[in-house]
Amino acid sequence: MDQSSVSADKPKTTKESRRALISSFLGSTVEYYDFLLYGSAAGLVFPYLFFSDKMDPTLGMVLSFVILLAGYVTRPIGGVLFGHFGDRFGRKNMLFITLMMMGLVSIGIGLMPTYDTIGVAAPLLLVLLRIVQGLAVGGEWAGATLMAAEHVQEKNRGLAASIAVTGGPTGSVLATLILGLFAGLPQEQFLSWGWRIPFLLSAALVVIGLYMRYRVSESPDFVEAQKSGQIHTGVPIVRVLTKYPMSSLYGILAAAGPLFMQSLLAIFMVPYVVESGAVDRQEALMMLTASSFVHIFAIPFFAGLSDRFGRRPVMLVGAGISIALVFPMFALFNSGSFWLIALAFMVGNPIIQASMYGPIGAFLAEKFETQDRYTGVSLTFQLGSLVGAGTAPLMATWLMNLGNGGGTSNIAWYFILLIVLAALSVYLSKETRNRAERTALRAEESIDDKVLGQ
Repeated sequence: MDQSSVSADKPKTTKESRRALISSFLGSTVEYYDFLLYGSAAGLVFPYLFFSDKMDPTLGMVLSFVILLAGYVTRPIGGVLFGHFGDRFGRKNMLFITLMMMGLVSIGIGLMPTYDTIGVAAPLLLVLLRIVQGLAVGGEWAGATLMAAEHVQEKNRGLAASIAVTGGPTGSVLATLILGLFAGLPQEQFLSWGWRIPFLLSAALVVIGLYMRYRVSESPDFVEAQKSGQIHTGVPIVRVLTKYPMSSLYGILAAAGPLFMQSLLAIFMVPYVVESGAVDRQEALMMLTASSFVHIFAIPFFAGLSDRFGRRPVMLVGAGISIALVFPMFALFNSGSFWLIALAFMVGNPIIQASMYGPIGAFLAEKFETQDRYTGVSLTFQLGSLVGAGTAPLMATWLMNLGNGGGTSNIAWYFILLIVLAALSVYLSKETRNRAERTALRAEESIDDKVLGQ
């Protein structure tokens, strides 16, 4: 039988499946709380604390976004590293390590001295912590998604994988909500100590996540592959690049478009609407929090549709929705109206982003066989994240200042380009929903034909 998917008749206990889903969701939430908290602080705090006060504020913000990008650059490296050991020795232990790394980094950022205290060592230390953070997230996303997807029957794989994926917006809700509460402090107090508390609170979340990860069992798919002797002793990344070159490319491009929108809203648009004067810092963060909360439910909704109708149809319709709504979304952002800006966040996250992003976990997982899946999913998603999310703040800043008067229209056209490439990649990909069931059916038909022919 094709090992690219879970067999249709493989026993999956309800208790273990539930535990795996909860563990993946909580672990992913903690990871992305820490990772996205940095993104929120990059535009609101770091330019003022970790660079010389003689530096132009715009340059300080650009440098903060460059350091932000460093985390995205190291995410594929972390994905390949943890994917290698995850495909060789199992998913569970790797996820325990990534969560521990993430928690330690966030505590370190919360305790970091500023430029006024240690000078140029401050931004250098920030770069180092961001790199370690990127390595941890690089191994987290694929592992958490696979632990959820590989613990359930294939007919529910899209929805199960999306449970881990919703850790992203859940982490964003927590990050922006907690940071937003402290953002209401007077500017001096917020920059002095208020912004540090959300990072330090990460310790409590990590303890809960580690406890859940300790209790979950190893992936049934991986255990079965081990028993059947399908786990290779070679290098998984080599097999992925040689065995799945086009599948990997399609996965990268399919992820880049929706991930660009996610990063744009979380990192660039908050300071953008604050600087416009339409809303204050706390209001903008609360708008993002509200849209991220709805996003938590939108992702499994679109993932559930992909379980019923297929990954390709849902993602292609999502691409059409994204293209149709991106210009209206930016018009709302530029309206100067409190409620219309809040609506813009709602259009961007739960509708534009989720419509293509919801099925992405299952879409990527089903492209690779079990013994190569952790590496394959890590590589494709994290490279897509680098191309889409990692470059989003810098690209948006550059596009806004092209000098052609296009402003946010330039960003909209660039997003449309990414979505067109994503849609083309999805269209050229094979439909993988219920792939194992179809493979099993073909095998049974082949046996019946042989019996009848005797």
